[in-house]
Amino acid sequence: MGTKSTENLLGLIEKRALKNRARVAIGVRNPNLKMLKSASDAHEAGYAHVLLVGNKKEIEDIGTELEIVGTNEPERTLGDLLRSGYIDAAVRGTAGASQTLTHLKKILNQEKLHRIALLQTDEGIPFFIAPVGIDEGNELADKIEFIKLGVEYIRRFDIEPAVGVLSGGRIGDLGRNPRVDQTLAEGDFIVNRIKEQGIDAKHYTILIEDAIKEANFILAPDGISGNLIFRTLVFLGGGDGLGAPILMDDYVFVDTSRVGGHYTKAIMLASALVGKQGTKKVIDE
Repeated sequence: MGTKSTENLLGLIEKRALKNRARVAIGVRNPNLKMLKSASDAHEAGYAHVLLVGNKKEIEDIGTELEIVGTNEPERTLGDLLRSGYIDAAVRGTAGASQTLTHLKKILNQEKLHRIALLQTDEGIPFFIAPVGIDEGNELADKIEFIKLGVEYIRRFDIEPAVGVLSGGRIGDLGRNPRVDQTLAEGDFIVNRIKEQGIDAKHYTILIEDAIKEANFILAPDGISGNLIFRTLVFLGGGDGLGAPILMDDYVFVDTSRVGGHYTKAIMLASALVGKQGTKKVIDE
C-alpha cells in the first residue's frame, strides 16, 4: 500500500524518465521556436530521446538538432509509429486532437479512450483529474470506469488514490436546478459504489477547494467541467499541466493542449511511464 501524498511525485517521474531515456515522439503542426525548444530541452536534459513528427521543411526552417520523422499528417503518423514499435511513447504536442485520437483508437483497437490529467497547483501540489475531454464522462458508468482505471494507474506510482468526487452544487442547493440535482445524486451514488470496492472516496459536492486538501484524484462532473478546471488552473491560475496519459496497458500516449507550447514535462512523463504500464511493442512484419 502506497502513500496518499503526491509531494514527491514529480521527483519520482523525473528520476524514472532519466533512467528510461525512452524514444518519445511528439507531434508537430505549425511549428514554432518555443515548441521546438521545449522538445529540445527534454532531450538535452536526458529525459528522452526525442523525435519530432511533422513537416520536415517547416521544422528545419526554424532549426533543430532533433531527429525528424517527416510527414504532412502527424495525427496519423504518431499512432502508426507507436503501433509499429519504432518509438516507446508518444506525446500529441501540437497535432490536432480529434484526428490524432480517432486514428489512435482505430489503430490500437481501443473502443474508448480514457485520459487522466496530471496537474499542479500554483502552490506546487500535484494531483490527478478526470475526465478532461469534452466528450468524456457524460454517462454514470463512464465516470465509474474512469475511477477504476485512474486508481489502477495512480497506484503504479506507489501512491494510494484518494478520490474526490465533485458535483454541480452544495447539498443545500437541491431543488434549484434539475441538472445540479442530478450531479449531486450521481456524486453520492459513485462514492458509495467505489467505496464498496475498497477505494477511498468522498463526495465534496462543488467544493473543489476542500477536495484538493484531502484528495489526490479529482473526478469532475463531466469532461467539459474537467477541461475548464484544467484550463483555468493552467492558463489563468498559475498552475501547471504535465499532460494527460491515455489509460492503456500496452502503449504510452500522453495527450497535451496545443495552448501554451511547453512540452518538456509531458515528454518527461511519457518517458517515465514506459515500462510502468506493461508496455509491449508490436512489430509489423
